[in-house]
Amino acid sequence: MKLFRFSMSLRSSRTCCFETLKSIPVVFILGIVAWSYYAYVIQMCFLTIDSVPKKVIYLLIYHPLLFLFLWSYYRTMFKPLAGPPSEFYVGEAEGERIATAQTLDERRSTLIRLCRRSNLPVLTRHFDGSLRYCFSCQCIKPDRAHHCSVCGKCVLRYDHHCPWTNSCISYGNYKFFVLFLGWALIFCSYVAATSLEYFILFWQDMNNSTTPGGRFHLLFLFFASVMFAISVSSLFFYHLYLTGKNRTTLESFRAPMFADGPQKEGFNLGWKQNFQEIFGKDLLRAFIPISTTRGDGVHYQINSTLLGGLQQQQQQFNNVSTDILLPVDTTMNSMTNDRNYLLNENSNNR
Repeated sequence: MKLFRFSMSLRSSRTCCFETLKSIPVVFILGIVAWSYYAYVIQMCFLTIDSVPKKVIYLLIYHPLLFLFLWSYYRTMFKPLAGPPSEFYVGEAEGERIATAQTLDERRSTLIRLCRRSNLPVLTRHFDGSLRYCFSCQCIKPDRAHHCSVCGKCVLRYDHHCPWTNSCISYGNYKFFVLFLGWALIFCSYVAATSLEYFILFWQDMNNSTTPGGRFHLLFLFFASVMFAISVSSLFFYHLYLTGKNRTTLESFRAPMFADGPQKEGFNLGWKQNFQEIFGKDLLRAFIPISTTRGDGVHYQINSTLLGGLQQQQQQFNNVSTDILLPVDTTMNSMTNDRNYLLNENSNNR
């Protein structure tokens, strides 16, 4: 009994240490933001700039940018993770049957039977042709969902786990993450542009009115804002590219597998529809961190070329209901983009 208690205490201590370590990057970011606020507002605007109108203009622009940046960061961190709906979980008995299957064909046929019974909208496959299944969560993975080893659960439209936000970037918060990068880039660029003048004065006039401590803050404020703007810009433009192609970070390295093989352009609907899938149709609301992502994270439209090929394959095997190599979406779950819930606006508002 004592050994059991010691083991539980040790496990609890490890979990606590792990959670503490995961929060270090977030604390670092917030610490940098807090220091930069002091350096910009107090040291630069209040103590260095002499012109009152310039102070007012700089501060009136600075604070809305800071607010949008922190709001996007907050939504990225604290948006609850969206996991597979309950119908994708197979239960203990079926999970045990799948785990102890003697052959790949046995496991594949069991998964297809469960998928047809629940009428699950699944098109993507494992590389061996079977349905994608998570042994840890005991669930059939919806299209584009993956298991996050850090969070310990399956996540809809999994992109990556970000240590700087201590959260999974996925269906629920991907828009907020892109906005966080965008507003961070604009915020850092603005700080760098407005502090450049006083950074130059620091080198040119060593006898200016600023104190040595103030000079130190202005020097590092400029360097830090430039450094973060450069690093954030690469991520921001990369994710704009991924959004335009309708790919996740994971899918950009490993193309999603369909019944007829890997298709990197499988979910590409054209750049306009791709952006609307993440940001919605309302241009004004697209730039602020509120939920406008379309769909439910489970149903996805697919590329028209891929859809045509799968429908042709469906017709060829329409009368064969037991073939384990068939696409799941046969007679019981017709393949068509018309059934897709992507057309429903604001289903992410939960």
